[in-house]
Amino acid sequence: MYDDAELIKRYRLDREGILLVTGMVRDKIPPATNRSNSVSAEMKVLTTLRYLATGKMQLCNGDDLGLSQQTISEVIGETLDALVTDTFISRFVKFPTRQAEIQEKQAEFMAISGFPGVVGVIEGPHVRLISPKEYEAEYVNRKNYHSINIQIVFDAKYMILDVVAKWPGATHDARIFSESGLKIRFERGIVPAGCYLLGDSGYLCQRFLLTPYLQPQTAAQEAYNRAHKQTRCVVERGINVLHQEIRVNPKKTCKIIMACAALHNLCKERNLDIPVQDGPVVEEEIQHAIGHDEPMQPGRARDGLRFRDYIVNIHFNQED
Repeated sequence: MYDDAELIKRYRLDREGILLVTGMVRDKIPPATNRSNSVSAEMKVLTTLRYLATGKMQLCNGDDLGLSQQTISEVIGETLDALVTDTFISRFVKFPTRQAEIQEKQAEFMAISGFPGVVGVIEGPHVRLISPKEYEAEYVNRKNYHSINIQIVFDAKYMILDVVAKWPGATHDARIFSESGLKIRFERGIVPAGCYLLGDSGYLCQRFLLTPYLQPQTAAQEAYNRAHKQTRCVVERGINVLHQEIRVNPKKTCKIIMACAALHNLCKERNLDIPVQDGPVVEEEIQHAIGHDEPMQPGRARDGLRFRDYIVNIHFNQED
């Protein structure tokens, strides 16, 4: 019925992209002995893509897909499960470890503001939830609304390199990173030394995760902060592409976030037009650490502060 332009408008993917997704999950969404028994894999994928693109189940029905509201709900749940398998997510969301890939990422970030060694920018945006029935207080974030706190890493071209979506809104960004597989990859040398993430001051400064100075004392520290901020603008714009309120339970919300991250990267792979624009809601979240005390820096973390000083003196000190 639709050409690629109309498909992208409705489902965010072109025909070939839709068929690629369908082929990857077909064995996970076969006909069964329930209300969705007559629904093809293609129709299940289209229904779910429409829902993910809009966040409104009634629009799936409005597309005249010939499915009842209850069947649509079942189809979306089944297809979401298929889209968040390790096989599907790891196909599209992957952190670079090969030297050629790393050097490419570093060069792209270097071109923004001259900050060396950066392979990704990390942030902990919040996706708003309806009040959950269980453990409600754990989902209330510092801005006093219910949310999931996501850990997300972008490259300079808005590709998602890593995403973690499982922590309630009250959880601090630093804790999420400290318990993440990404941190382990840096610590074990899977990501080689000399590769940096840039994070805001809500994170502990470490040899592989560099944060800004809250009170810069020298011209070199101010230059470092400027380059840090300019480079991290990538994460503001990247998050705006994905951000919207999700009015379902936390477990399903986390599935939606992970599925959207993978599909976002598929769109980027296929060079499909994804609107990127600034937005006050997300910008407010990105700036949450400004003016806050830097996290306590016990033990090894103090080494991160000293390493940051080293980076400043080597790369940002303009004095002879």
